[in-house]
Amino acid sequence: MSRRSWFNYCLVGVLWGLPYLFIKVAVAPHAFTPAFLVFARVVIGSIILIPYSIRKGTLRPALKHFKWILLYALLEICGPWLLISTAETKLPSGLAGLLVATAPFWATIIMSFLGDKTVWHSTRLAGLIVGFVGVALVVGLESIRGHQNIGAIAMILIATVGYVTAPTIMSRKAPGLDGASINAIAMVITGILYLPIAIKDIPAHRPSSHAIEAVVALGIFPTALAFALYFTVIADFGPARASLVTYPNTAIAVVLGIIFLHEPITIGIVVGLPLVLVGSYFASRKTTTKS
Repeated sequence: MSRRSWFNYCLVGVLWGLPYLFIKVAVAPHAFTPAFLVFARVVIGSIILIPYSIRKGTLRPALKHFKWILLYALLEICGPWLLISTAETKLPSGLAGLLVATAPFWATIIMSFLGDKTVWHSTRLAGLIVGFVGVALVVGLESIRGHQNIGAIAMILIATVGYVTAPTIMSRKAPGLDGASINAIAMVITGILYLPIAIKDIPAHRPSSHAIEAVVALGIFPTALAFALYFTVIADFGPARASLVTYPNTAIAVVLGIIFLHEPITIGIVVGLPLVLVGSYFASRKTTTKS
């Protein structure tokens, strides 16, 4: 891999460590509803990505694959962003980031259904088992001890499956499309679908300046910039290995939650996080088979 490939990989990992903090601030009481946040986020993102895609000359070619981008929008943005934003009204931002870190072994399982039988290699299979044990410990310990909402945890896990399914479909059904153009169109689609709800959910009172700043930052950095780069990362590393960008974003999400939101380090996170990260690493390792 080139230095540029690794730079893009690391940058996406860092940028995707930020949204959990921003979302938590934006959906705080007396701020924005989760649905309005999704709408505001895609409006900001599309304002940036559409002109950028037009200048690159990649928007029109992408429109030829509209039906796949529509499916991508539903699986990657419309559903997951609402689920995660809703879940963060009940969960700490750091725990949300940890649960999204399960993406690599969801990606590995999906790739196996699409014909990648290397998932059954002993190393990757062991990684899947270890990773699931980690998630079970996080979910189990936090729920049994009454500290976290099991429904909100399920929302984030469902959103994570969507996160890895959508780009995998795009990379197979419409390979080579520009990531910025795909997401520009997907965000316009999402904005249209969410417009009626957003109008209904316009805040009756002016939200805090922190909430407004969080929405703007969310739309610019982890939305427009990160999504523009992610398809380049997929092209360089492949869907399963590209999903490993969740490693740095998990650590960043937990640290930011502790520093800025004073979130506690729970037993579930301490016990389950290492297993999730180690299991996801081995589940996503590229294996070779002897002929």
